[in-house]
Amino acid sequence: MTKNVAIAVNWNFCDRLTREKRTIMSAYIVFTRTKTLDQKELETYWAGIKATRKGHPIDVLVAYGKHEVLEGDPIEGIVIAKFPTVKAAKDWYCGEAYQSVAKHRKKGAIYQGLIVEGVT
Repeated sequence: MTKNVAIAVNWNFCDRLTREKRTIMSAYIVFTRTKTLDQKELETYWAGIKATRKGHPIDVLVAYGKHEVLEGDPIEGIVIAKFPTVKAAKDWYCGEAYQSVAKHRKKGAIYQGLIVEGVT
């Protein structure tokens, strides 16, 4: 015997999510730190990070503020930086200046990083 199940879907909401109807507003780089490995390496990273922003349109929105994990594994901290486009975010991240200090971040802690588009 088969059972018919009715599923209510808000199609108007789903329609708004299609790529054709989205307007890309900004891009965000998000880093979460899950475990510190070497505090001195992190301090070297933090000392050098400001110089990497020169010439890049970065607006740091969150930098290790008080946080509460609602779901998932605990984190030690989070950084969210806003860029005008994904290209601008990648230009900064992949640039020589950032990569030269990022090696200290990678030695200093376990991070997860991502780029996400902001949309309306």
